[in-house]
Amino acid sequence: MKETVLVTGASRGIGLATARLFAVKGHPVALNYHHSREPAFEAAREINASGGMAMAVKADVSRPEEVAAMFETAREQLGGVDILVNNAAIARQSLFTDVDYDEWRRTFAVNVDGMFLCCHEALPYMLQKHSGSIINISSMWGQVGASCETVYSATKAAVIGLTKALAQEVGPSGIRVNCVAPGVIDTEMNAHLTPDDLRELAEGTPLLRLGRPEEVARAVYFLASDEASFITGQVLCPNGGYVI
Repeated sequence: MKETVLVTGASRGIGLATARLFAVKGHPVALNYHHSREPAFEAAREINASGGMAMAVKADVSRPEEVAAMFETAREQLGGVDILVNNAAIARQSLFTDVDYDEWRRTFAVNVDGMFLCCHEALPYMLQKHSGSIINISSMWGQVGASCETVYSATKAAVIGLTKALAQEVGPSGIRVNCVAPGVIDTEMNAHLTPDDLRELAEGTPLLRLGRPEEVARAVYFLASDEASFITGQVLCPNGGYVI
C-alpha cells in the first residue's frame, strides 16, 4: 500500500484538489475539514466509490486537542501519516489599521499554529520510521507581501521560515520538508474579489490567467514523490510568473 496522506483544509479549493490527486495515485487520504462537513464527506465517498481509500475527519487545526484526535483517527483507520500537507488557512482583506488583535491572533492560530501542531503530531511517527514528507502551503504574498493583506502575508512568510528551519532539523532523519507558494488561484478564497480585480490580477500575470487548484495540487504531489527525493527546504512557486 502507498503512503498515507493527511491534507488539512481539504473540503475545497487547493486542499480538495490535492486530496483527490493523491487518491487517484493510489494513496489512502485523510481529508481534514473544520466547518464544511458535507463537501469533505462527499469527496471521501467519491474517492471510496472509485476504488480509492479516504476518510473525512473534523478538526480545528488551531486547537491542540482536536489535532491530536485527528491524527489518532487517521492512524486507526488508515495507518500512520507518511505525507502531511498543511493547507488549512484563513484570510481577510482589510487595512492594517482596521485589524484588531483578536483577528491577528486568530489568523496566526490557524495559518501558523495549525502547521506547528500538525507537524508536532506527524513527526514522531516519521522519525521512528526514518522517512516522511511535509509540504506546507504558503503564498506568493508570503514572499513579497500584499497591501490590505498584511496579516495573511505575515503568516505566509512565517510558513516559509518554518519550512526552511524544520527541513534542516529533520533532514538527517530522512524527512523532507518543502513549501508551495501559489499565486492567484481560482478558488473560493478569492471569491470576494470583483471581476475587475480578477481581470487585473490575471493581466498582471505573465501567463495572463489565474491558476487552477489542480495545478497547485500537482506541485504538491511532485514534492511528495520519489522524483523529488533530493529536494528539501525549498519553495516551489506555481504563480504564473506573477512573482519572479
